[in-house]
Amino acid sequence: MELPLVVGVDGSDPSLTAVDWAVDEAARHGLPLRLIYASLWARYEGDVPSVGEERPSERVLAENIVGTAAERARRRNPEVKISAEVVPNEAADALLGESHYAFAVITGSRGRGEFAGLLLGSVGLAVAARAHGPVIVVRGDKAGLAGTHERILLGAADPAIAGEAVRFAFREAEARGCTLDAVRAWRAPAHESADQQKARASALLDAVLHDSMADHPGVRVRRDTVEGPARRVLLRRSAAADLVVIGARRRSGQFGLQLGRVGHTLLHHAACPVAVIPQPE
Repeated sequence: MELPLVVGVDGSDPSLTAVDWAVDEAARHGLPLRLIYASLWARYEGDVPSVGEERPSERVLAENIVGTAAERARRRNPEVKISAEVVPNEAADALLGESHYAFAVITGSRGRGEFAGLLLGSVGLAVAARAHGPVIVVRGDKAGLAGTHERILLGAADPAIAGEAVRFAFREAEARGCTLDAVRAWRAPAHESADQQKARASALLDAVLHDSMADHPGVRVRRDTVEGPARRVLLRRSAAADLVVIGARRRSGQFGLQLGRVGHTLLHHAACPVAVIPQPE
């Protein structure tokens, strides 16, 4: 049984952008798409529009939102298998539960009712930081959202957290038929030369790419080592990418991931969608 791509919808513009992106992603991978509206009805009671003196129930509002999103998805690509459901739960909790049975969970950059100035909404951040499987936050400029750069950007971290992220990035590049930019950032401490640190970064990059390059010989890989903080290096390069992929380590003995500065920076500021891929212990 194929695991679906799961998208959280709430009627906001960012969530509809996420639906459009997810439809295209599902088509690339030949996956079903599952749309869920997840909220406790009372939460949005004040947002329900009045019609004369009558007010539609929260249930009607929820079914209308998820139904509209499903119809939008079907219009975008009738070939993608689409299901939709209203889930009576908190949005973040519902998506975290779905992450156990999804190829990936996809969210918009912020939700309905959140301030327009927010760079990343509370639900997207909570899901990215705590999900069991891959999470993709759909954000960025028009070129990054449209996939016109034909490049996947991989932040090649230490082998301890890079394995699943590397495999995900290679599958994505293969499905899109595009180039994979694998980048390892490095900084030279005072007691070590820049040449030594660059050589170490290059060796680590080779190590994390080796197996996936053998498994995906048709993927064009452009490898690079760059001096500087990883968060700044990847943020700058996200402007020329269609998706940036990073790994995250699970916290020992705790529920959640170690996103770190790199993850937080990209989730709030990247110029393209961001995929956070947890590495099992």
